[in-house]
Amino acid sequence: MKKMMIFAAAALLVACGENNKDYDATGTFEATEITVSAEQTGKLMQFGITEGDRIEEGRQIGLIDTVQLYLKARQMGATKLVYSAQKPETQKQIAATRQQIIKAQQEVNRYTQLVKEDAANRKVLDDAKSQLQVLERQLEAQTSSLNTSTKSLSAQMGTVDVEKLQIIDQLQKCHVYSPISGTVLEKYAEQGEFATIGKPLFKIADTDNMYLRAYITSDQLKSVKLGQQVKVYSDYGNGNQKEYRGTVTWISSKSEFTPKTILTDDERADLVYAIKVAVKNDGYIKIGMYGEVKL
Repeated sequence: MKKMMIFAAAALLVACGENNKDYDATGTFEATEITVSAEQTGKLMQFGITEGDRIEEGRQIGLIDTVQLYLKARQMGATKLVYSAQKPETQKQIAATRQQIIKAQQEVNRYTQLVKEDAANRKVLDDAKSQLQVLERQLEAQTSSLNTSTKSLSAQMGTVDVEKLQIIDQLQKCHVYSPISGTVLEKYAEQGEFATIGKPLFKIADTDNMYLRAYITSDQLKSVKLGQQVKVYSDYGNGNQKEYRGTVTWISSKSEFTPKTILTDDERADLVYAIKVAVKNDGYIKIGMYGEVKL
């Protein structure tokens, strides 16, 4: 009887030991991945990257042929100069009419005085006034016509400016830059190939800042909060692990069925909640690597 009790106690200790796990949740490591696509159509004149390259944010990776766009921009500049040369110099063109009006006004003033002194016929004054009115209407029509022409040419020049800005924007999009600092995961094109708008060129990932997407049960949910500091372990297999400090940055608001490859604290749990734990990578963590979390 005593031997049986000792055996039962030993079995209980073994069972408890099996339930004492060194982790609370498991998952795989992820990184922010961006696929960079061509924003212009043309031949890839430069594209000197290889998979695995470390690239800094803002570095020019490639160049799409810019010759035709450059020539079009030059043409737009020449067109604007033509329109500018056609714009009338209003003040110069109406200067002669203004001089005629000044002289006509002087004549009206002179004949007005002569009529007052009974030294001139009233009809002469009326004719002078009529001539003045004709010149004033002529100046008004001339000014209106010149202004209309100026506005039309200015509008055409404005259209050219917009078209040139569009071309400049297209020229800038011929330069392929890295949107983030990271590692080139995949390369989809080669130098000399013809690129079209929307064609993927390469994929880059921020491997310095990794995330462990892990899964917790509803019972664990109440003990996890955003900003919480946790321990993260990268699993290299055969019991080889490395510990990192992590921060909970995201907690799913919806439950989901437990992924087949994921182990949870409660292996009977059918529904789990995904969380993301941010980890600073020292270069050893790889995308897709298995990891564990200790809350």
